[in-house]
Amino acid sequence: MDLAHEPDPVTGQAVGKLVDVKPATRPGSVVLEGRFGRTERLNPARHGGDIWNAVKDDATLWAYMGYGPFANRAAFDAWLEKHAGTEDPFAYAIIDKQERAVGITTLMEIRPLPRVIETGNILYSPLLQRTPLATEAQYLMARYAFDTLGNRRYEWKCNALNAPSRRAAARYGFTFEGVFRQHMIVKGRNRDTAWFSMLDSEWPSRRAAFERWLSPDNFDAGGRQKASLADMMGVKA
Repeated sequence: MDLAHEPDPVTGQAVGKLVDVKPATRPGSVVLEGRFGRTERLNPARHGGDIWNAVKDDATLWAYMGYGPFANRAAFDAWLEKHAGTEDPFAYAIIDKQERAVGITTLMEIRPLPRVIETGNILYSPLLQRTPLATEAQYLMARYAFDTLGNRRYEWKCNALNAPSRRAAARYGFTFEGVFRQHMIVKGRNRDTAWFSMLDSEWPSRRAAFERWLSPDNFDAGGRQKASLADMMGVKA
């Protein structure tokens, strides 16, 4: 572990390096445009129908969430209205090139003073899973968190049993930091939480890997990737 430090000017003891103490900016209602789609502030009236139709038949999407599955559209709408109305978490809809809302991604645990923010409450419908837009949406949010909002640390946390989420975190360039045991009770069950992070010093190389992967040159005529993001990130299989 790299514990960057310097000697205290008075005592000589090892202390953390001085950093810019200007707070990060809070997330806002921005539209983040990509090549495969975009993200925009979640709006239940505009996005609710598309998202419900995309997720209503797949109960597995909710296994590790603190909410869902929902018995009907009314129950889903009530949850979505509440979720979209908060400033932390701050939720964004993921929109594909057909102008369908196919998922939700969220910035949360927003701590402007230490300049730390988390991506979480990620809901990817079957229409979004395993598509270039699924990856691009995470690139857009990370770029926004670092380059626009000015955060130093970008976090990803998930149920330690959620193997797909843990693989995704590694593929997106997050570093595994450990497991918080008995961290939460979710739906009446114990949750051990796996913690991942990405730092501002790491972001330039991660951004370059994302951009190489998203480049048109990395896809064949059928839309299939030529090189994997994991390879570009240097993630071991």
